[in-house]
Amino acid sequence: MCFPTRRTVLAASVAAAGTGVLAACSGDGSGHGGHGSAGAAPSGYVDPAGKEVAAAERKRGSGPVRSVRLTAAATPLDLGDRTVRSWSYGGDLPGKEVRVTAGDTLSLTLANHLREATSLHWHGIALRNDMDGVPGLTQNPIAPGADFTYRFTVAHPGTYWFHPHSGTQQDRGLYAPLIVDDPKEPLSYDKEWVVVLDDWVDGVDGSTPDAVLKELRSGMGHGSGGGNGGHEGHDMSGMSGMSMTADESPSPAAADESPSPTGSGPSRMMMGATSDLLGGDAGDVKYPYYLVNGRTPQAPSSFTARPGDRVRIRFVNAGGDTAFRVALGGHTMTVTHTDGFPVRHATTDALLLGMGERYDVLVTADDGVFPLTALAEGKGASALAVLRTGSGAAPSAAVRPRELEGRLLTAEKLRAADPVALAPREPDRTIRLQLTGGMAGYDWAFDKKPYTKDQRHPVKAGERVRLVFANSTSMWHPVHLHGHTFSLANVAGGPRKDTAIVLPNGTLTVDFDADNPGLWMVHCHNVYHSEAGMMTVLGYRA
Repeated sequence: MCFPTRRTVLAASVAAAGTGVLAACSGDGSGHGGHGSAGAAPSGYVDPAGKEVAAAERKRGSGPVRSVRLTAAATPLDLGDRTVRSWSYGGDLPGKEVRVTAGDTLSLTLANHLREATSLHWHGIALRNDMDGVPGLTQNPIAPGADFTYRFTVAHPGTYWFHPHSGTQQDRGLYAPLIVDDPKEPLSYDKEWVVVLDDWVDGVDGSTPDAVLKELRSGMGHGSGGGNGGHEGHDMSGMSGMSMTADESPSPAAADESPSPTGSGPSRMMMGATSDLLGGDAGDVKYPYYLVNGRTPQAPSSFTARPGDRVRIRFVNAGGDTAFRVALGGHTMTVTHTDGFPVRHATTDALLLGMGERYDVLVTADDGVFPLTALAEGKGASALAVLRTGSGAAPSAAVRPRELEGRLLTAEKLRAADPVALAPREPDRTIRLQLTGGMAGYDWAFDKKPYTKDQRHPVKAGERVRLVFANSTSMWHPVHLHGHTFSLANVAGGPRKDTAIVLPNGTLTVDFDADNPGLWMVHCHNVYHSEAGMMTVLGYRA
């Protein structure tokens, strides 16, 4: 439970309109209270903190409590060959890994030391709805100076991550991996390497994510229906463009690498970047850096193993606007999981990850020094890390292992492992969502309707629900469903995922079982598309 302090009360004056101090706290001290007003579920729909949500949580059980305290704050971040000023969890990039065992109860208190409201979303986790971390829908924003305790049972093992669901904050340094160990782990391996991929703009030559979004909107112009759809019902306190305040300003020595008070900087609009793999335009944003585990290619992070070691690599794409094609030089990879769920093992030379996607692979380490290259697909740049099992010089930043052009694995080529395969069943309900909008108006949306907090696509508990995403735009979109995993329905025995790519002018069909009541976001995981309005809500009927 959190109590209002003098600092909390003073900080509330700079919070987003309508953000209350006590409303951002844990209510009754359990971490479950104080959410009903935030969800504001219309009559006939399940409230995020309602009895149906509590009943579903009881079915997940209540294992040993794993307590964590996390602080979100402005801080300098060392990217390896330069330091930038940004925001992070605990001063680390990525934030320190949180690790639990399936069945545990995670109790994580987030202290907000930022100058604007924030939140924390648990990407890929099937959890109780009032802990999902969507301001204006499942909880109130966490005001500056306040804290909030997220408490829920973690039911499924796998590779997950967490990040804000507030404005463009995810495209700063506010993200970290969440690893859920399997108490009956079937895989055999000697070492584990968590690899977090990112595209980086914050604090470089005055750039901020807020300024990037502003440029995309004003630089390209507003088309009809663009409005301010991404703002309503979402914590938009970071959208003012006033990204840094006096007490957050960098030291003079770092001034040329830090966000200006107005968020000004060079143009970051991506022009002419295309990819055949992505069906056309590669993305909207030109990033100055691409990172692996918070490091630039000029000063890459290293992972040390012994020749012959079996290494489990957990890949997470935490980027805002970039798909990564990943390969480990001199090695083939055996894919074992996608988005936390096991698949029938498949070998490949390279993987394609959209924003929000995760893959687990096994490799048998050879003897030497090897580049792990993450190509920013279609953008003409890459990120780099190094696998070292012997002596030798590190590869250059520009290295392109031949495996990048070898066998490429994408999600539709995988099949779910038998224990997690969705049982065959005809859908009880089909929801069709058309992906609309474009760069000219920057009016990304579903069905030409930018997000508002009162949107509901009704479902009922116990139903098999089919989602049909029809992309009428010239851009690819990684669509993400909160609180559930779906099966790719356009392939027999399709893998279980929570995030999947929809190619331009293509259709993606997925099925899921409605077994987790509440109000759940569906959105494009391109940060700038979702903020423009490409979000909507599935609502369970009461």
